[in-house]
Amino acid sequence: MKIILAAPRGFCAGVNMAIECLELALRAFGRPVYVYHEIVHNKHVVDTFRERGAVFVDDLADVPEGANLLFSAHGVSPEIRRVARQRRLHAIDATCPLVTKVHLEALRFARAGYTIVLIGHEGHDEVIGTMGEAPEAILLVETAEDVDRLQLPPGTRLAYLTQTTLSVDDANRIIDRLRDRFPQIEGPPKEDICYATQNRQEAVRLLAADADVVLVLGSQNSSNSQRLRELAIDSGVPAHLIDGAHDIDDAWFQGQETVLVTAGASAPESVVQQCVDFLRARYGATVEQRAVRDEQVHFPLPRGLREVPAR
Repeated sequence: MKIILAAPRGFCAGVNMAIECLELALRAFGRPVYVYHEIVHNKHVVDTFRERGAVFVDDLADVPEGANLLFSAHGVSPEIRRVARQRRLHAIDATCPLVTKVHLEALRFARAGYTIVLIGHEGHDEVIGTMGEAPEAILLVETAEDVDRLQLPPGTRLAYLTQTTLSVDDANRIIDRLRDRFPQIEGPPKEDICYATQNRQEAVRLLAADADVVLVLGSQNSSNSQRLRELAIDSGVPAHLIDGAHDIDDAWFQGQETVLVTAGASAPESVVQQCVDFLRARYGATVEQRAVRDEQVHFPLPRGLREVPAR
């Protein structure tokens, strides 16, 4: 067996920042630190932090008044911020700056009188937060067919925004359909799909052609990880989304395959290496790393955590 180890893979700058925020908050304030939703969509990361004293909640009513609270990387709506203030929570905002950019764009378009078409997945934490910025002005679409069903009054000023973790190809298909139906529609000054999502998709697109099987490290509720699996399958290669080496099924291999291994933006490098070690031990696999992009992006910590000494 030969392993092609894709690069870039795994944690992006936004995930790195959010995880560092939670680590520093636990060190500075002690346990428990409450987190609104999962800090990132990865089972390994969430379970590890839960063991260390993080408490993940989906309702701020479950957070005691005056407690320490972290907003996850996916962002929250203004209503959640209001409730946090009302409950006197010490809130730390670990929202990815690229998600914040989409929130600000939504506010700008809404204040200028636009109806906003948000391209994204219903129920995803990021989409819920973005729609909460201007719920009266935002329509959600998931597919090109959803665009066909839009009924808007003549003269409606339209703009579109996208979830940051979408498939680039899928998003472009929907944007093309929007432009076909509504030629005057406006978009963001700079595309919303994040650099890391695009880079990891590009790596799979370029490298899957040399592989017999693709393994994507990431959790089932990770949007960007799901897109990597789908992209590999669309390239004609069997692909599996796994949380770790324990999910690997021998039936996927005969032992002579070339296996492309990558990871979604919320999957830790440790689980990638455990997977590689498993394949080495079981199949005598050799490893070749192939890089298609160099990433040098870093986001600053929120103000409230910048003075906490790093480990």
